[in-house]
Amino acid sequence: MKTEELALITENDLWSKIYIVRGVQVMLDFDLAAIYGYETRYFNRQVSNNLNRFDEDFRFQLTREEFANLMCKNFTSSWGGTRKLPYAFTEKGIYMLMTVLNGDLAVSQSKKLIRLFKKMKNFIIQNQNVLSGAELLKLSIQTLSNTEDIKQIKQQMVTHDELSVVMKDFTDPSIKKDYLFYNGQTVEADIAYAEIYSLAKKTIHIVDNYINLKTLALLKSVKKNVKVTIFSDNTGRYLHQTEYDDFMKEYPNVNIILKTTEGIYHDRYIFIDHKMPKEVIFHCGGSSKDGGKRITSISQVEDAVLYQNVVSSLERNPALQL
Repeated sequence: MKTEELALITENDLWSKIYIVRGVQVMLDFDLAAIYGYETRYFNRQVSNNLNRFDEDFRFQLTREEFANLMCKNFTSSWGGTRKLPYAFTEKGIYMLMTVLNGDLAVSQSKKLIRLFKKMKNFIIQNQNVLSGAELLKLSIQTLSNTEDIKQIKQQMVTHDELSVVMKDFTDPSIKKDYLFYNGQTVEADIAYAEIYSLAKKTIHIVDNYINLKTLALLKSVKKNVKVTIFSDNTGRYLHQTEYDDFMKEYPNVNIILKTTEGIYHDRYIFIDHKMPKEVIFHCGGSSKDGGKRITSISQVEDAVLYQNVVSSLERNPALQL
């Protein structure tokens, strides 16, 4: 494939080369090789020369059964039919490729892939009511969990001149990013919530009338034995019982209780370790389910005494029926 042809690869072409394997979005080595202008064997050789950068959650080889399943599902990729089973690259693995593949073409094609995975992440979250189910849960959780890992990869990449060009692309206002203001700093929304929830030693109380699957997904890494209570009227009915049940089965160590707010709370709050010596309270300008979609802020409440009765009164409310 000529360089000019590579540059003309459309977004629809790229969408058709993303598959779901082991509950994760992946692209296959021969498709990526074609996108980057390599023969598959030379592409994989580049990766093999840097194998220490590609852990199992970055790249894994398909089993015969997995590849057979893809073949059965109208497989239309550019695989040449070789006997060697292909390797699958996750979103994190595709980001890591930018530290391995050099040249203007690599930068250009990487930009396309960055944008595509970003759109797919937004699509999954925004269409959860249509795509609900156990598989959606795994997809949504996986795309959210990639955020911190990719942030670390970016930090490794800033020393490379070519890759810094890719990073500058993230400052382009035409490319939507999920950022918010957290205590006066611009932070990626998912990271801000993960940092807040990581502070909890015993309890987390969340007051938010608008909740969905993402609300739960952001809590998946809460420390074991931390009790989480979400007070919400589930306005809009964005969270369904099946999604809640699937999440609790997938993450049995996360203890989440749902109660109503009885319709009297408008603002959103997060209480970390309520009534403990190091209690922290945050006032949130928007719901975590929409984190970063609009300009919003999360600020720590300075005068916590004023809020002492909020949780106590809410805990008397009945359980939320989804």
